[in-house]
Amino acid sequence: MKKNLLKRILLLSFLSAVIIAASILISDRIVTSAASGRTFYNLTSLPSTKVGLLLGTSKYVPNGNLNQYFKNRIDATAELFKSGKIQYVVISGDNSRSTYDEPNDMKAELIKSGIDSNKVYLDYAGFRTFDSIIRLREIFGQHEAIIISQKFHNERAIYIANKLNMHLYGYNAKDVGKYYGFKTMVREKFARVKVILDFIFGVKPRFLGERIEIK
Repeated sequence: MKKNLLKRILLLSFLSAVIIAASILISDRIVTSAASGRTFYNLTSLPSTKVGLLLGTSKYVPNGNLNQYFKNRIDATAELFKSGKIQYVVISGDNSRSTYDEPNDMKAELIKSGIDSNKVYLDYAGFRTFDSIIRLREIFGQHEAIIISQKFHNERAIYIANKLNMHLYGYNAKDVGKYYGFKTMVREKFARVKVILDFIFGVKPRFLGERIEIK
């Protein structure tokens, strides 16, 4: 009996591992394919839009050092704005705690880089990329925009936008080293599975709210 039970446990464990691995692989390919030809490193070939959506991240990593994802996204946004490819920036990030404020941290850095504060709009309820993209359409009234983040993140954002009949491009901020970004890349694989499940099960953003006009 014990041997049979052990065999069943091992078989179920093996099947579970296969299903998880297959889900990750298939989801990754679906998301990457959806964004094919829509992300850019070069400003010359990037179309212009009214708005750029800067996806939030923490300013510092747990050891207190500056987050390189944060710095590189700020640099990319400043470059994009100064090139004239976008006229306004919407910063969408997490502001769920009094001690944690992605949108205002990013806004402060953009102002330091020379961007007029009147050209920056803040979305405090971008708790997830899923929420940020939906809120760009529902709250800020934008169906076309340039997403600003690292390529892997832009790909997932574009997949979400495609499902919502939005037309988004991605401007790829400089990535970080493989060692520094290993945990982020692992999380990204599971995030791609989750976003596909979100659409299958009809998940909604945590908050919407009143519309904000970008004049």
